[in-house]
Amino acid sequence: MQMLNAHCGVTRESRGVVRLTICNAGSLNILGSAVTDAVREGLEQLATDASIRVLVLAGESQKSMIGGADIKEMATLDQTSAEAFITRLRDLCEAVRGFPSPVIARMPGWCLGGGLEVAAACDIRIASHDARFGMPEVRVGIPSVIHAALLPRLIGWGRARWLLMTAGNIDAPTALAWGLVDVVAPEGGLDAAVEHTVQSLLACGPEALRAQKALLRQWEELPLKESVDLSIGVFGRSFLTDEPSRLMRGFIERKR
Repeated sequence: MQMLNAHCGVTRESRGVVRLTICNAGSLNILGSAVTDAVREGLEQLATDASIRVLVLAGESQKSMIGGADIKEMATLDQTSAEAFITRLRDLCEAVRGFPSPVIARMPGWCLGGGLEVAAACDIRIASHDARFGMPEVRVGIPSVIHAALLPRLIGWGRARWLLMTAGNIDAPTALAWGLVDVVAPEGGLDAAVEHTVQSLLACGPEALRAQKALLRQWEELPLKESVDLSIGVFGRSFLTDEPSRLMRGFIERKR
């Protein structure tokens, strides 16, 4: 594993798959300011590499991808430093959302608060059979903010209210039923489940996937008619590459 910095390790595969591992962040991979900045910087560095087709975001510990934000650090904050702290976390989530290629969250164990916000910013979430999820902020005197705003879009307003206002936890089957995660792996099968999704993504045109991700992010914020109209130009520009003709020819030839 190549270390991009003290908290960001990278494993590269020749097929264009990169695993970014959050390192040296404790047994639950907790996001203090230093870790948050380091992971964001690693993502921004990798985002310039056009050879990356899939990014897998993981934690060094098998107890969690990201357990949450650092409550010991947060307990020392005042208004100004609190806004600086949460701005760092916002910028990390935006680096995930803005990453050009698909990002898979590999989610064993606990995923709470800021960890769930980072996961929500990923494109695909794959959880272990025993994973647990929650947004406990209101129990320690703060609201859930920044990319918790993605939760109503993922699971609906009622379920988002329940998570954010009761601070209750849910298990992996519930998270799957709610649409909070996309896949729940059987016991011992988390990496196999991630690999299955990686293979599905690699079977697609890499430029088309990048365009699709960018469209999806814009669709989250635009009215329907603007989303539809925006898509026309993106569709046309896809024919500036050889992907449509090459992949369509391959599809037609397989059907013969």
